[in-house]
Amino acid sequence: MQATRTGRRVQDEPIRVEVLDREEIEEKILMSPGNIAMLVNETPGLRVQVTSPGLGASNVRVQGLKGRYTQVLADGLPLYGGQTPSLGLLQIPPTDLGQVEIIKGAASALYGPSALGGVINLVSRRPSPERTGDLLLNATTRGGQDVTGYNSGPLSDTLSYSLTGGFNRQDRKDVDGDGWANIPGYHRWTVRPRLFWNGPSGAKAFVTLGSMTEQRKGGTLPGRVASDGKAFAQDQRSRRLDGGLNAQAPIEGVGTLYLRASGVNQSHRHRFGDVVENDRHQTLLAETSLGGEGGITTWLAGAAYQVDSYRSRTFPAFNYTYRVPALFAQVEQKVLPALTLAGSARWDDHSKYGSHLSPRISMLFKPGPWTVRASLGRGFYAATPFVEEIEAAGLSRLQPLQRLGAETANTASIDFGYARGPIEASLTLFGSDIAHAVQLRDIATDRVALANADGSTRTRGAELLLRYRWDAITLTGSYVHTNAEEPNPDGFGRRTVPLTPRDTAGLTAVWEKPGRGRLGLEAYYTGLQGLEDNPYRTLSRPYVELGAMGELVLGNVSLFVNAENLLNFRQTRYNPLLLPTRAPDGAWTVDAWGPLEGRTINGGVRLRFGGE
Repeated sequence: MQATRTGRRVQDEPIRVEVLDREEIEEKILMSPGNIAMLVNETPGLRVQVTSPGLGASNVRVQGLKGRYTQVLADGLPLYGGQTPSLGLLQIPPTDLGQVEIIKGAASALYGPSALGGVINLVSRRPSPERTGDLLLNATTRGGQDVTGYNSGPLSDTLSYSLTGGFNRQDRKDVDGDGWANIPGYHRWTVRPRLFWNGPSGAKAFVTLGSMTEQRKGGTLPGRVASDGKAFAQDQRSRRLDGGLNAQAPIEGVGTLYLRASGVNQSHRHRFGDVVENDRHQTLLAETSLGGEGGITTWLAGAAYQVDSYRSRTFPAFNYTYRVPALFAQVEQKVLPALTLAGSARWDDHSKYGSHLSPRISMLFKPGPWTVRASLGRGFYAATPFVEEIEAAGLSRLQPLQRLGAETANTASIDFGYARGPIEASLTLFGSDIAHAVQLRDIATDRVALANADGSTRTRGAELLLRYRWDAITLTGSYVHTNAEEPNPDGFGRRTVPLTPRDTAGLTAVWEKPGRGRLGLEAYYTGLQGLEDNPYRTLSRPYVELGAMGELVLGNVSLFVNAENLLNFRQTRYNPLLLPTRAPDGAWTVDAWGPLEGRTINGGVRLRFGGE
């Protein structure tokens, strides 16, 4: 288990870690081979929120918290930046994933200020002893095409490799005919080689490099105009180059020495109408730690140093460089055969927001087929200009930042689980209080500012998951209730946090036979959501999405087809997407509270090479 740094099985972790295994990933690859958005969106308690209908940008909300609080890692490394850009989720292919590890709630005690709301750790596939590979070709009824490839194998007795690459493209589409792109057009190239070394006496190392380039275009279509009678271009060019190292070596009589290091450079060229913004984000990390076991105690202690910087050639007033040295430690103690207690803490000395201590305590109790986990955590978030609204509309109308303080959160959860035979069930109660949350406030008809809220953002909720396996059939049902309130940005009273459904539910049925294929049916319900700055309505409509998929395996060749949103629900069937006048922050559209693309069908072929 990488996400908790202990290497234990997920069943033995006091901190609740949800794992999506390779089987679930394989299913989602056939449904959305170009990115991981669908993979995480169909996990209870996680919601992929579209932040920019013009570009399709999205982030991941964990248990009702804003997406900026979610840290996305690759093999435990921040290869997508300290704060993952809103388009980053759509630029990560799932092809080479072995599993996905999810920690909900404040994880700052493990990963620092970027993990205030939770962590999504993307764990890569490990090469098999034989050379293997696969090639996937996919096309959609909305003008999208994907080509992804994966190859891995041994190079020597101690060295192996994997190589992933892909090309993804999408036609720009105006589904509702208003002249504005509901589906942005893009073309993207990705490549990621990895090297794995397994040395003597348990020493091992992992090195990765990654490169991505994408051109994305939304806004008004040629010959069409926005509500002011003028064309509005909205596009973004992205370039990302990253590298990472993860290594460990046993020290006899002491424990195991761990080393992590990574660097990422992301450059963007944004265009919002007549304004062009050129910028660069960089993140550097170096970390070392020592861990071991002594009888019934497992321990880890270490130090880290991270640098996050932003440089804008267009708006240099927003430039920043955050330097954060940190010390951290965690201890797990098996008090009784069925009871384990764990504690962790991290001290971060932030160059702008000062020193913060982030503790977390957890408990695991396993009587028979039952498991009970409880957790309390505290964390902080280092504010940047890039809240959801600014990432969608740019910096041109934002007042330079003044006297912003760090956001701090207390989170708690208790989880009851049961597993026996074909039955698996869990109930989780969760809550969080965020103090001084950064909010966007209108200060003029064409000017906005960021300020810390007076009061706390309170979230309370529950997750229910039921799963039944019978032979080759798996039935899964889920329900999530979320009640989230925050101070009104105008300073008067409180309101429901916008775009946070009070109720969501899902039901899936999958039949799978190795070597023969799979069939799947799914239904997802999204309840009412409060809306902000929407002149057409203050509450969304509840809606249901139905989907079906099938795969036929013929030796090393498989054919697949997948249908999403069979009922063809679209937000724009009920109200316009375009605003009658441009918003103070510069946006030309209302928020996306439901699907914009309507019914979509994709299908293709997958070719496998070599042994398993």
